[in-house]
Amino acid sequence: MTILTAQQLPEDEIDRSLRPRRLEDFIGQEGLKQQLAVSITAARSRNEALDHVLLAGPPGLGKTSLAQIVAAELDVPFIQTAGPALERKADIAALLTALEPHSVFFVDEIHRLPRALEETFYPAMEDHCLPITVGQGAGARVVTIDLPPFTLIGATTRTGLLSTPLRDRFGIQHRLDHYEPAELSRIVRRSARLLGVEIEDAGAIAVAQRSRGTPRVANRLLKRVRDYAEVHGDGTVSAEIARSALDLLEVDHLGLDRLDREILRTICDKFSGGPVGLSTLAAAVGEEQDTIEDVYEPYLLQRALIERTPRGRAATRRAFEHLGLEIPPAPLTLL
Repeated sequence: MTILTAQQLPEDEIDRSLRPRRLEDFIGQEGLKQQLAVSITAARSRNEALDHVLLAGPPGLGKTSLAQIVAAELDVPFIQTAGPALERKADIAALLTALEPHSVFFVDEIHRLPRALEETFYPAMEDHCLPITVGQGAGARVVTIDLPPFTLIGATTRTGLLSTPLRDRFGIQHRLDHYEPAELSRIVRRSARLLGVEIEDAGAIAVAQRSRGTPRVANRLLKRVRDYAEVHGDGTVSAEIARSALDLLEVDHLGLDRLDREILRTICDKFSGGPVGLSTLAAAVGEEQDTIEDVYEPYLLQRALIERTPRGRAATRRAFEHLGLEIPPAPLTLL
């Protein structure tokens, strides 16, 4: 039997191999980890299913990894689906009725679950039962199917789109924050070790500083920097190699990529710093509104490069300075 190393695995399997397997291996989000550890230990000591968990935050911060870790720590089956994949009540019923006791049922992008289907989860989450209507018209009757105790873990990038009744049924709710460069540097070094990449501490820091505070981005950049190091060097990722590779990828010192800068330049140049509506901005840069709002905007807001106003998005003084543009006589904000 041939055993593949991390370097020989397909790209999607490499991504999975970089995921932490246990809570102690998960870097960052210390407060969340401590709270989860207490809840998991208590559930195991009582031999009960863990309370339902809602994980919120921008993409790439580790929500799926945490859900898998919870299942591993509890030593229970892990079943995964996504909100857009659940189109009918029968889809939910098929998954719920197949669950084993104490299973972790993970629903990614739970905010995209059709509102009409949310009610299907209410009795399942609270009473571990699933009412099903059999027949039609006057002869219809409701049959209740008992479900084993289970843990629903929902992941969302937009908590505000969840209905209040669904959100309130999650007993454990956490929001993941962007990572500090020091935490990302540890993640980069761990991933480099798993990939068999020689990396200097300064090289790890260089990658971390341009990773938008996001582990997924850090791992993606590390793989591209690895390629550059193998082609233009001896395979070792130094600070100089990392910076050269990231410059080639058009990722600047703040971690902004080409589209980040295009969004900023559009607001600053075409709309004189704003404000500009999200739909207009999306049309101007040729990107979907949801992508701008979920992927690009959180980091631009965190770096104080844009701000939200009642009339739309506006660029800050810092955005003009970053792009090397002249600041208008009366800028919207003086950040």
